[in-house]
Amino acid sequence: MKIISYQELAFNEAMQVQKGMNFNVKKSYSIVLMSTLKNAPYADKLLDDGIIEYEGHDARKHDSYHKKEVDQPMANETGTLTENGKFFQAADNYKSGKREPAKIKVYRKLRDGVWVDMGFYDLIDAYRVHDGKRKVFKFLLKPNFDDIKEVEEFVDLEHNRMIPGEVQREVYERDHGKCTQCGSAENLHFDHILPFSKGGSSKVATNIQLLCAKHNLQKGAKFV
Repeated sequence: MKIISYQELAFNEAMQVQKGMNFNVKKSYSIVLMSTLKNAPYADKLLDDGIIEYEGHDARKHDSYHKKEVDQPMANETGTLTENGKFFQAADNYKSGKREPAKIKVYRKLRDGVWVDMGFYDLIDAYRVHDGKRKVFKFLLKPNFDDIKEVEEFVDLEHNRMIPGEVQREVYERDHGKCTQCGSAENLHFDHILPFSKGGSSKVATNIQLLCAKHNLQKGAKFV
């Protein structure tokens, strides 16, 4: 799970990702931007089992209503699907056996200008709930490990994804956004001090640290 700047995010995707929901924007996969910060506009959540509960997006700003007081739309006034509708349709088709789960690349905002590359997820479900004021969409994204070949790497990556958002923020602030070994602010990763496979926890900041790619690899070699 790599920490990157927005400039790196845009470079990775070869485009300026402005919207939070971008269905099939890369043809083979979609992109979502999420945030679990207290002032985030949407109620995105990282659940304990590694699944992301991603909230749909509001109607476009309009003088006749406040967008936070109207139902999140499935379609535009012209009848075309909104991003909510596209994601919902893909999830519905997956559940009915009409397609494989849509592949979603997830980036989570850590702070202004700083993002976590969460990797790929599968869109496995979608539904609408009432949040007390209006109906909103909820999308469930399950971690996708299909491209992981090595079992040990799979285990480490799987549980690395499950580090709660508040723990990631605490670690980033505590380590001042720098590698704890050399002070580099480049190519940072969240690292388990004691690997999960050896009994280390993903749920406490005391077992997580920031390491640059070089020192992350060096440390990994010591635990082989």
